Amino acid sequence: MTDEQLHQNQESIKEILESFRIASERKRLGLLNVFEERVEDLLALGSDLMSGFDSDVCDWTPGFILQLIHKNDKNFITNNLDCDDLAWFNAPSEAGFDYSPLQEYLLNENYEEADRFTSAKLRELSGEEAVKRGYIYFSEVESIPGIDLSTLDKLWIIYSRGKFGFTVQAKILASVGGRYDKLWPRIGWKKDGIWTRYPKAFNWSIDAPSGHMP
Repeated sequence: MTDEQLHQNQESIKEILESFRIASERKRLGLLNVFEERVEDLLALGSDLMSGFDSDVCDWTPGFILQLIHKNDKNFITNNLDCDDLAWFNAPSEAGFDYSPLQEYLLNENYEEADRFTSAKLRELSGEEAVKRGYIYFSEVESIPGIDLSTLDKLWIIYSRGKFGFTVQAKILASVGGRYDKLWPRIGWKKDGIWTRYPKAFNWSIDAPSGHMP
């Protein structure tokens, strides 16, 4: 056992949660196994589990904790966090949409259904013609309420360890000089010049390339 591991074992779970919340990205990723090993300690916190986190902030650390807890106890969130619909994060919508189904899909890492839900809501936000057509024109994106786009992006980031979301895709696009021909292979939408077949050939897991979804 390394000195760092020994120190982590001696720390209280609340101290580790606080370190996790404020740590660098590299250190956060290094703590994931610690939480998996100490999930019983997390469960023992009960209603205090999320006291150090903010449900308004776009941060993936509370999303990971909730996913881990939910895997181990399907009733914990409902019984301890006052979330009958499993929607712990605030998800405002200018259009009046309920995004709790998306939170539940993402909480359960059901990324394919989350993607379908997101696509459907984007079409609804774009207007009746987009719904009838089954897809969105680039020119219609500007009509989508910014609050709803931010909420969708936030929920994807929160429940993917920061790997998925619109802003993640935008950063990758910027990193390749705005070239879409370089973006598609980076996010796994194209390989050797061939489009990835949707949905069967997509990687619907946390191991997918950054920006792969939605």
